[in-house]
Amino acid sequence: MRRAVFLDRDGVLNRLVARDGQSVSPRRLAEFALLPGVRPAVAALQRASLLVIVVTNQPDLARGALAPAELERMHDRLLKAVPIDAIYACPHDDRNGCTCRKPNPGLLRRASLDWNIHLETSFLVGDTWKDIAAGKAAGCATIQVAATLGVPVGVAADFMVPDLPAAAEIILGELERRRETRAGSQGRAPKPKGTAAALARGADNAIEL
Repeated sequence: MRRAVFLDRDGVLNRLVARDGQSVSPRRLAEFALLPGVRPAVAALQRASLLVIVVTNQPDLARGALAPAELERMHDRLLKAVPIDAIYACPHDDRNGCTCRKPNPGLLRRASLDWNIHLETSFLVGDTWKDIAAGKAAGCATIQVAATLGVPVGVAADFMVPDLPAAAEIILGELERRRETRAGSQGRAPKPKGTAAALARGADNAIEL
């Protein structure tokens, strides 16, 4: 089975948009802009043989505020700019009572079936408690970026970081730690340290779109 990094979209990969005094998801292609460092961070994860899969709530579809064709254009731009393996989007609002809308783990479980993913050795990166709750429900290690207040009790992430590049370093470091633990349990000498940082630095020259 394979390991994956599940990424929330808005606030992790692309900038949020100011609307009516709130930071919200973009509704038009013109509003869709990647955050700094996203492409090299994702490239470093893929070089470590991790699947990179986006799992995103898009309730504006159900609310009639986002056209399906516009969402498709945004995702086309994302896939062309960043080496992502797949995007899974929930089109429902809370009132629809679906199992795919985070904090439910439906998107992650669907992806695990499609891609033969071992959820318990995978990671989720998100910016809201709903992301973290979905990751925990699926059994993934969780990393929260740009943490917000009001996180419910029991939904704290395993790691807190400022952005996706920092999350990628945490993930690569965790992979290295797991390798060393396995090597130690089998009586082998662990690999030299510093692999995670070197992987992250190796992507610094990638083109940012």
